[in-house]
Amino acid sequence: MPKPHIPLEQIRAEVEACRKCPLADGRTQTVFGVGNPAARVLIVGEAPGKNEDLQGEPFVGAAGKFLNELLAVAGLCREDVFIANVLKCRPPGNRDPRPEEIELCTPYLREQTRTIDPEFIVTLGNFSTKFILKTEVGITRLHGTLQKAGRFKVFPIFHPAAALYDGSKREALENDFATLGQLLRESDAAAQSAAADETAPGAAAAASSAAPAVAPGAAAAGTLSVTATSAAGGAPSAVAGEPAEPAIDQPRLL
Repeated sequence: MPKPHIPLEQIRAEVEACRKCPLADGRTQTVFGVGNPAARVLIVGEAPGKNEDLQGEPFVGAAGKFLNELLAVAGLCREDVFIANVLKCRPPGNRDPRPEEIELCTPYLREQTRTIDPEFIVTLGNFSTKFILKTEVGITRLHGTLQKAGRFKVFPIFHPAAALYDGSKREALENDFATLGQLLRESDAAAQSAAADETAPGAAAAASSAAPAVAPGAAAAGTLSVTATSAAGGAPSAVAGEPAEPAIDQPRLL
């Protein structure tokens, strides 16, 4: 039986009370996430920085301002999406997250993902991409490519902060967010077409009589084939699993 979804406010309360790792000792406050609780797009960053720790909200400051501009390129705004991080507390000196911190903190991200149930997960930077896809392939190779983790479409993109230090990343970020907007529009068009087919008189019967037999387990011709395995071609992704119950429930390390 599928595990029941936990309300976001309950997950938030658990995050605020969390003392599982030493990061809790140095935080000003936790950074749970913000946005539409039924978002179609879940954006996952790395960890809170100084401004996020002070304000309790992800992606504020210069990187957050640039993210807002990038969302607009995709035809979105912050109110349309939900923004979260792999870690809910700021690492000292903005250092990289450690494997043991990721192991202890990511169950909260998994529960957020299960509850929000997005169509797309946009991973920003190396840490969120490697965790979600369970791969060692870097963001430089994966950015702008559509991946799959369980039932979720995963779209890796450079972290917006990268463009603040390396101007050459700005164009890639803008192009990738433009592609995200295109993917959303294509998904909308496909859904509308399917709905129209279902409502057309006699469409179901005609489709049934005209459809060729397909062997059990065979893929339909012309469908997008994206595996739920690691982008490196190895182990299942961190959110992969059975369609009805992806392994987003299971602890994973990088």
